Amino acid sequence: MASGLEERMRGKEKREKHQGCLQRRGALGEGENSESANLLKRNSNDVGWEYGVLVDPNNKDKVKCKLCKKEMRGGIYRLKQHLAHEGKNVKKCTATTVQAMEAKQKCKKALDEAKRKREEKTICELELREEVNVSRVGESDEVTCVGSSEPHKLGPMDKWTCAIDPKATKTDSLKQQQLNKELWKERTHEVHKYIARWAYTHAIPFNACDNDEFKQMCEAIGQFGLGLVPPCQDSLRERLLEEEYERTKSLLQEREAEKIKNGCSIMTDAWSDRKRRSIMNLCTNCADGTSFISSKEMSHVSHTSEVIFDLVDKAIEEIGPDNVVQVVTDNASNNMGAKRLLEEKRPHIFWTSCAAHTINLMLQGIGNLTWFKKVVDQAKAFTIFVYGHTRTLECLRYFTEGKEVVRPGVTRFASNFLTLSSMWDSLKDVKSKKGKEATATILSPSFWKDVKLTLTVFEPLVKVLCLVDGDVRPSMGFLYGQLLKAKRQIKEAFRNVEARFKDVIAVIDKKMNGRLDSPLHLTAYLLNPHYSYSDPSIFDQPKISEGFISCVEKFFYHDEDMQHMATNIELNKFQNREGPFSKKLARNFENFDYNPASWWRLYGYETPALQKMATRILSLTSSSSGCERNWSGFEGIHTKKRNRLTTTRLNKLVYIQFNSKLLTNFRDEEEDEMEGTGIPWSVIGEAVGADEQLELRRSARVRELYEGEEFKSEEEEYDDEDVNYSDEEI
Repeated sequence: MASGLEERMRGKEKREKHQGCLQRRGALGEGENSESANLLKRNSNDVGWEYGVLVDPNNKDKVKCKLCKKEMRGGIYRLKQHLAHEGKNVKKCTATTVQAMEAKQKCKKALDEAKRKREEKTICELELREEVNVSRVGESDEVTCVGSSEPHKLGPMDKWTCAIDPKATKTDSLKQQQLNKELWKERTHEVHKYIARWAYTHAIPFNACDNDEFKQMCEAIGQFGLGLVPPCQDSLRERLLEEEYERTKSLLQEREAEKIKNGCSIMTDAWSDRKRRSIMNLCTNCADGTSFISSKEMSHVSHTSEVIFDLVDKAIEEIGPDNVVQVVTDNASNNMGAKRLLEEKRPHIFWTSCAAHTINLMLQGIGNLTWFKKVVDQAKAFTIFVYGHTRTLECLRYFTEGKEVVRPGVTRFASNFLTLSSMWDSLKDVKSKKGKEATATILSPSFWKDVKLTLTVFEPLVKVLCLVDGDVRPSMGFLYGQLLKAKRQIKEAFRNVEARFKDVIAVIDKKMNGRLDSPLHLTAYLLNPHYSYSDPSIFDQPKISEGFISCVEKFFYHDEDMQHMATNIELNKFQNREGPFSKKLARNFENFDYNPASWWRLYGYETPALQKMATRILSLTSSSSGCERNWSGFEGIHTKKRNRLTTTRLNKLVYIQFNSKLLTNFRDEEEDEMEGTGIPWSVIGEAVGADEQLELRRSARVRELYEGEEFKSEEEEYDDEDVNYSDEEI
């Protein structure tokens, strides 16, 4: 009996072991299935991947429709044709669900958009080629490639070639055309090899071949024909440089109409190049974008208020005093001294502080508060540790699928937000055992709680920073309103408990006071119907009314009739939505993406004084970031291999490069956006200086160069008391 009991016990143990093995195999199978499913997903924003997957992760050409389970070759483009019921060589999707109808509309729209872009690109390239006109010496017959409607410029020997049989039938002619195309393709490939060899040997960036100027250069060489002698060094740095400089200058004259019509801003900033020469940049900004005026070497003089004022005043004279509305600089004490000098000579021109610089100082001040400083320091320490050890860095990239942690910069304090944000996005979903063991040594759950709160506080200000730092549209009309919105969001992050948010708001108010709440900013806020019509109480706020009156007096200096008309008559019409302001079409101001200056040009014709003032103020930029972007242009030209360039020649090269991008409406391709913001990561990185890691910039370098002089940056002013937050408060 005992032996029978033992046998039953042993049988039970075997069954339990067998069940355990099955469970483990099932779990392993599920893990393998999920892993394979992840491999079949493409990390792409293409709408087609919402309804399709790869059949084989190693074959990107074969895809499978999620709706009808049909497998096909041809990649994601063929799948979109399948879903959109377009194309002759693809079978239509048989699914009839609501999702299938939605997929049909989305994919059809994506295909039409891609077709439109291809057509626009073709037209643009044809226009570029038509702009090229190289004069010919002597007589030359037009030589065309057989079977082609467009002339191809061939060499001398090609003039003696022709179709095999001129009297051939249409079918035979088509065959000859195919042969000729193959020969043409082979000749093109031979030329491309020489271009590639030059690019590889001299480290030319691959994207240089996408530039319009490169395509025009190839067309010009082709039109010239054989025997072209390339330009020498002296020609490139003397005669040709001067001619291109004058050409760019003349093209910019066409944009003077915008400056005369809506006014412009002058921006200035100082930096040091690789040879430690101090250079002062001057740029102008209008509704069309930022253009480079000039740069001047300032190594031989101190950066005093008088020197900066003289430089800015000459630029104002060159552009025209009536065409300049404001001057934008950072908050350094010498710039503030130049502001007072300008107000004495030109009382109708505003001098405003750079909004990007001021918001960076806000982020610095918040980051210096004890509780936030602790979180940021922990993130910095973690980042330094990971990137300082190859094994930990490889582990991070493996478990986060190749994502990177943005390393904090030295002078751009908003990069702290990028560091925390990328850490949060990269590590919050780590589930592997090794990943948990690696992160548990230096991180804790309370840290992630603190990171989340820090991001919630930083993010509203970073959004405002991205708004004022870009050239997408004029930001003056939105700056003050978005700052008020950011303050509300920060208070909500602390659950509207004053004891928790008062120190953060105090930092913002301190930096904002006298800089971002000037009469110009308040007037732009009032005249933007996106805010004033949404909240009519704005018209009754004493601070706003006082700022508006002060701005009117300065804008219409010594013109009391215009001051009276704008303040006492036309403002009431705008406030009460009389005349054109009451039209149904005028309600487009409810959309944040609308252009307030264009709105005033369209609906403000019955209030001419207020219309002139609104269109000029709402067309202004609020920061001098466009001037700072010249740094990359200077450093891209003045490299270690080209460190003997004179300041004058360097100035002309930057003038041509920077303004050519403006003239050709240079735009980057669409890219990924930061989740929840709708802002591309490159814009955020540019705004916070993520590409400037561990490099000395602006005032830090100038202070080092002029140590001991009276040159004090606003960055050094902040010295708040430490504020401690308990876990219960947070």
